[in-house]
Amino acid sequence: MTVGQGLMEAQSARFASVDPLLPAVVAPPDGDVITAALPDGTRVAGVLQRQVHDLRSPARLWSATEVWELTPLLGSAGAAGMDALLRAWRKRLDLLGPADRDSACVLTWPSRDAESTRALLDHGLVPLTVIAVRQAPPPPVTGAATVRRATPADLETVLALALAELRYSSMVGSTVHRPDAAALKRRTLADRLTAGGPAWLAERDGIAVALAECAVVTSEPGNWTATRLPPGRWGYVNCVSVLPGARGTGVGRQLMAHAHQELHRLGTVGTYLYYNPPNPLSSVFWPRQGYRPLWTMWEVRPAGALR
Repeated sequence: MTVGQGLMEAQSARFASVDPLLPAVVAPPDGDVITAALPDGTRVAGVLQRQVHDLRSPARLWSATEVWELTPLLGSAGAAGMDALLRAWRKRLDLLGPADRDSACVLTWPSRDAESTRALLDHGLVPLTVIAVRQAPPPPVTGAATVRRATPADLETVLALALAELRYSSMVGSTVHRPDAAALKRRTLADRLTAGGPAWLAERDGIAVALAECAVVTSEPGNWTATRLPPGRWGYVNCVSVLPGARGTGVGRQLMAHAHQELHRLGTVGTYLYYNPPNPLSSVFWPRQGYRPLWTMWEVRPAGALR
């Protein structure tokens, strides 16, 4: 697809006015092009991609199996442009036929663009996930727990904590607790621990009560991370789990203080993570750790429920 440079530049300028931390808009990936016109003749566009995850893919733990994802290019059109594009998307889905129940329509948009929120809600999309960022210096590490690096020998402990987080998140967000979740998680975690991926356990009386499983990624021109984050080396907080009996004791804060300090030591400019706004624990905990939403992932399941 050849995208008008003017449309991309106008959207970049609008994003910068909404949130200066947003990266510049880049050309969307290849896909099915959707266009719409506003009453004054202004045109907006979007690229629609359909992805079907393999039944053995770990992505099915946080996603529907069939995903229709729209990348909007609204220029400076704002809410009116979003509404027009979503109407066109609904018409395109009607032409494509009914989607499977295990399907979703997904759209990612800057969290601070409150103007577009009304249009997204009116079309049945729900803010199930945010990408949140933290750039503050790491705080001192204090607390009663012992925090140590997880090793391959800790696989079963790490797995149990990760599955506990998965079960809870499946009740309050986009996560799906599928029958093969344990096998999918065990394989993924085993690979990460064997590769030396940054993961830490917090222990009390020799018992692991919390997990922080992380990674380090680089945002640079041409990669996917550059479409979401400013350039640089970033820490990614993939999974944090605190056992129910240890919640509210400060162990989570201590664990993350340690993780932030270690990720900062690895040369990161900040950290980011995904959390679910409907989650009554994450939506309170992460802002207290200095995170704030940058992008919101809007979703409706099944895909046919888009209005």
